[in-house]
This record gives sequence, structure tokens and C-alpha cells, in this order.
Amino acid sequence: MEGTITPLNPVAIHFGPLQVHWYGLIIGTGLALALLLAMREGDRRGLPKETFSDLLIWAIPIAIISARIYYVIFQWGYYAEHPGDIIKIWNGGIAIHGALIGSVATAYLFTKARGISFWKVADIAAPSIILGQAIGRWGNFMNQEAHGGEVSRSFLEGLYLPDWIINQMYIQGHYYHPTFLYESLWNFAGVALLLLLRRVNLRRGESFLAYVIWYSIGRFFIEGLRTDSLMLGDLRIAQLISLGLIVLAGILIVYRRKAGHADARYLDDDGKGK
Repeated sequence: MEGTITPLNPVAIHFGPLQVHWYGLIIGTGLALALLLAMREGDRRGLPKETFSDLLIWAIPIAIISARIYYVIFQWGYYAEHPGDIIKIWNGGIAIHGALIGSVATAYLFTKARGISFWKVADIAAPSIILGQAIGRWGNFMNQEAHGGEVSRSFLEGLYLPDWIINQMYIQGHYYHPTFLYESLWNFAGVALLLLLRRVNLRRGESFLAYVIWYSIGRFFIEGLRTDSLMLGDLRIAQLISLGLIVLAGILIVYRRKAGHADARYLDDDGKGK
């Protein structure tokens, strides 16, 4: 049976010699839904309507570039010999941690220039960020990448997965852990958690830091199953970054409370504050 399995076509649309890949379409869909969610909440929280659309004009290209640079740096042995492949992001190879570094830095500078609170914008954006990540992982599914170690078909059937997912996990004669799915489900749960936390009226900045902690916990454990991790010697870089982010987020929560920088609450409608 396995010999007859045909993977899903990673190309969605052909325009003559041009190809539109599912990877790009799925990521684009995730970005669009994330933007709509952030714009709706930003309007409710008193931010100018154009805040998030203007921010994304800068954040999207910078995030893509930084994500690719991050990936290429840790895979330089390959790209040094194949420099023409550096720009081929449609084949995968953009690291979410690199994208987060670029987008957070962009958001910080953007909010300073607009005279609005970075932490307020970050709190509003947190569910949108993890929603985009949850949807984006399905781009990895279409490319048959970001999977885990080898498993049996019976193991996948025991997870009650539909055949179209199981069959897509059949790669070069073997079945693999659908780690893209594990992370996508973890992230969708994170969306629900962050939306619930809005009702708790946390201190400013803590919804975003809760996102950092939640995502990093899931990424740490799921990364341990993957076979394509970026490595630093014998250590998985994503796991190191995840642990560091959990510690940093915890420190920031404590520091901002003690320093009086987190006195404002999420449901406060002003755009000011630290």
C-alpha cells in the first residue's frame, strides 16, 4: 500500500512558468486572519484603526528577512555551497524565532515613533501572533517538512488522524511524527488561552509575555521530536532559545511589577504608558 501513496502537490496554482505554492498561501492566510483579529481588538482598545495595518507594512518584510537570515546562519555549511538557494523561501527554511526577533524589534521602533505603548500593542497582538503560527504550520505539512522521527502507520492511526494527514507523513518510504500538527494544536490552544486572559484584565505586557511562555514551553518539547532542528554542536538551538525566553519572560513580569511599569491593565483604553 505504501508504495502507491502520492504526496499532496505543494504547488497550488500555475500561471505559465510561475508557480504559487501552498506554503506561501497558507502563511498569507494566517497573516490575514491575524491582522483582522488584531485590528478588531485594537479598535476596541482605543488604538487608531491603521495601527496594525501600518505596522505590518514594515514588520512582514523585516520578519521574513530576519527569519531567513536566522535559518541561513545556522545552515551556513549548506548555503555557502548553494548560495542560489538562499532566496528560495518557498521551499521552506524560515525560522520562527528569527521572525519574532525581527517583528518585535520593528514593533518596538514603530510604537516609539507613533507615541503609543509597545506593551499595549504587544498584548493586543499576542493572540494574533500565535494564531498565525498555528495556521502557518500547515505550510510545513504541505512541504512535508518540520516532521519528527520515524513512526509506524499504526502509531499514526492510533492518533485517529485522517488518511490524508497520515499519507502526507509518508516520506521516502517511512512514516514520521506529524510535529507540525502537534505544534499547530498547541498554538490553537494558546489562542484560546490568550483570549480568555483578556477577561482577567492582566497588567500591561503580561498577555504578550504569557504568549512567549506558552509558545516556548510547547516548542521546547515538540522540538525534541524533530529531525530537522538547527543545531549548535549537540544542542538544539530552538530548545535553548525557548528556555531562554521562558526565563526572560518570567524576569520581565517580576521586574516590571516591582519597577511600577506594569500598573496599567489590559482593558485600560489609553495608548500611553511603558
